[in-house]
Amino acid sequence: MKTEPLLRVDSISKRFGGNQAVDHVSFEVPQGIILGLIGPNGSGKTTVLNMLSGELFPDEGSTYLEGRSITRLSPSQLAHLGVIRMFQMTRVFIRLSAFDNLLISGRALGLSAAEAESRAQSLVKELTLEQVQYLDAGQLSGGQKKLLEFGMCFMCPPKIALLDEPFAAVHPVMRETMAEFIRTRNQNGQTFLLVSHDMPIVKSLCHESICMNTGKIISQGSTRLVLEDPNVIEAYLGGDHV
Repeated sequence: MKTEPLLRVDSISKRFGGNQAVDHVSFEVPQGIILGLIGPNGSGKTTVLNMLSGELFPDEGSTYLEGRSITRLSPSQLAHLGVIRMFQMTRVFIRLSAFDNLLISGRALGLSAAEAESRAQSLVKELTLEQVQYLDAGQLSGGQKKLLEFGMCFMCPPKIALLDEPFAAVHPVMRETMAEFIRTRNQNGQTFLLVSHDMPIVKSLCHESICMNTGKIISQGSTRLVLEDPNVIEAYLGGDHV
């Protein structure tokens, strides 16, 4: 008997006026995988993440978490079910310290004060934020804010983490800290859906990948085979092999 995937996306579509942003997209995310979602700008990747995280509702189709429909749940409801989203534009509380950002995230997800403090201390160390933990988050560099948002997403380990371009415009040292954070969590069973234009990172991290173009999936499977697909090379990689 086939095992139910952690996340199942069943023919979701989204239109904005005359633009079909997502056109009957279906895929599955098994437990414990890092799944890449790639494609050129405007291909529909972020719109898919918006529908999976409750920022948008699909016009058609359904989404399921462990067999349960989550199609029209709010971001807050999804967060409490273990669906956590990291946005391309970093979202932190800029007038609160980095450490307090972590505490607020943990408390919002149901941790006790003591649990939140213990968890925040551990994440600050793991994400190399000790030197800036008591600075207002607005004073952090762009990369440090990204690392902080990573920590906020993992105050309570989610069932699935939806990451939208987490490596964009980040210093290489911090990029590797993020990548190692993802690798370590995945080795312990954490599931990720990763949107990224950073092909070396996608090749390094993602077991499987999906490529979209003009709102549709044009290739899916092992990351290596997807990146070698002529349709992907033409649509996304400008005709050159990675």
